[in-house]
Amino acid sequence: MHEARVLVVDDSAAMRALFSDILDQAKNVTVVGAAANAAEAREQIIALRPNVVTLDVEMPGMSGIEFLEEIMGTAPLPVVMLSSLTQAGTETSLRAYELGAVECFPKPLKATPEQFSKTVGKLGKIVLAAANSNVKDRKAPREHKATEANFEWNGYIVALSASMGGIDALTTILSYFPEKCPPTVITLNAEPAVVETFIKRMDGELKCSVKAAKDGTPLTPGTIHIAFDPERHAVIEPGSPAKLRLIDRDPVDGMRPAANLLFGSIARGSVPATAAVLTGMGADGAKGLKLMRDQGCKTFVQDPATAMVAEAPAAAIAVGAAESELGLDDLGAALIASCNSA
Repeated sequence: MHEARVLVVDDSAAMRALFSDILDQAKNVTVVGAAANAAEAREQIIALRPNVVTLDVEMPGMSGIEFLEEIMGTAPLPVVMLSSLTQAGTETSLRAYELGAVECFPKPLKATPEQFSKTVGKLGKIVLAAANSNVKDRKAPREHKATEANFEWNGYIVALSASMGGIDALTTILSYFPEKCPPTVITLNAEPAVVETFIKRMDGELKCSVKAAKDGTPLTPGTIHIAFDPERHAVIEPGSPAKLRLIDRDPVDGMRPAANLLFGSIARGSVPATAAVLTGMGADGAKGLKLMRDQGCKTFVQDPATAMVAEAPAAAIAVGAAESELGLDDLGAALIASCNSA
């Protein structure tokens, strides 16, 4: 993993100073410059050669979204968008992910000292992961659509985990899911306000239903449940049908909701299932996916070469959790095929 060389882009001098100070405190992160607008940033990218850019959404002249589109269309660089998460802001964040932003991070405008301290560590880790991401190798997905014909659910549940880069990955994978898709539970560690907007959008675009995870929900075909509440874990309770449970418990290896806990509950309960670890930071999901594989479940890992952030898939591969390593397009189809008895 190489160090992050960051260019901070924000039209506010106060915000440039704030984020420069935050990032200067982070391990293996160096702020190489700061710019007030797209024109300055364009020049500094050439002169300073940063390997990651933090970019404000709202700027005079060319907006952050417009500049992001220019960056990704000419000489792609990892970009972390910084914005206030109003309703309009969450829609803009989804647009940023579509254009190739690695992450969207909320500005700590009204943070307490304790919250601000957490922000320092979290933003530093995000920027470092972004600097080591696969943005330059990002490819547009193949054209595809969900296959409705010849799908007959075999009783298997699908469980997925994703964090950084996850919204982009899930947009591709879930487009393969038919109207009566296998019951699916996803842990998605991202900003809750953005995930809520993502759920609403996907629920309107897909033939199946996409819902926020709710405690006690029976897992029946046709619904995808996304767990993203940073205060609660998601686990599966065996039964006919199995149930989704949300539980209060300390973070597991620093994560909540934790994929290791979700996958582990499936393995311990001998729930028929298939699972995959997708793009993300850290090693969450690796141990749990290995438990599932040891119990005879079908297990997949997103090919690290295709992952926006390869840490989580690589960790799962390292512990022998992956039965197959697949790119996003192949992974979506494989998940559905593993749940098809037709």
